[in-house]
Amino acid sequence: MCGILGIVGTTDVAAALYDGLTVLQHRGQDAAGIATVSGQRINLHKGNGLVSDVFGPQQMARLRGHVGIGHCRYPTAGSSGSDEAQPFYANAPFGISLAHNGNLTNTETLRHEVYEQDHRHINTESDSEVLLNVLAHELEKTTRGLPLKPLDVFEAVRGVNRRVKGSYAVIALIAGHGLVAFRDPHGIRPLCIGRGEDGSIMLASESVALDGTAHQFERDVAPGEAIFVDLNGQVHTQACSEKSQLSPCIFEYVYLARPDSTLDGISVYQ
Repeated sequence: MCGILGIVGTTDVAAALYDGLTVLQHRGQDAAGIATVSGQRINLHKGNGLVSDVFGPQQMARLRGHVGIGHCRYPTAGSSGSDEAQPFYANAPFGISLAHNGNLTNTETLRHEVYEQDHRHINTESDSEVLLNVLAHELEKTTRGLPLKPLDVFEAVRGVNRRVKGSYAVIALIAGHGLVAFRDPHGIRPLCIGRGEDGSIMLASESVALDGTAHQFERDVAPGEAIFVDLNGQVHTQACSEKSQLSPCIFEYVYLARPDSTLDGISVYQ
């Protein structure tokens, strides 16, 4: 599968995202990417290869901003081409960049819906780009002008949960507003949240990414739960699924996760 993380910090977060992706490198060595927000501008760099291959000093210097997300890819849907490296980007509404870990099971149905009903174009074979456009459409439907309210974000995630089937842990940044993270109603893929001493908030696939970036683990994101972190670091949470039951993938424990991680309260090593 893949590794995802996101940070709302008090200073530039690119270096912490790089460190976090390095810790999560075991979850995907095919491609890597980082997106940050500086003002209203989304800065994005991604490519094939290891984290250390994709990002050099020149690329890191361009990734300004105190809000950002990162992704390391293990290809499960689509191809391994660099055009399918994540995060993906959609310009409306607001400007959204998304990192996804999981595998959708109704991708073809959604692909037709997104084109025929939502009037959005999908440019790759990746199910993650489909998921991004579903989220963007649902967010556009629920938004009631500016500023974007947490309740609008949670209603959009409910719409995603109604339409999308399969496994998905998602972290997305919304330009000018903050970061949203959510987990499918079965909690198939892991996601946790932690806090740094400087007040920064971090979400990541595994607890080891928090440890490796000096963030204190707080808890796992619940199945069907959405978390919205605004630009001031305020954390808003809400259950966004009518039926949620933790049913994690056993592959996380026997193959994907690092032994020193704790997933949903269970030590991977034990």
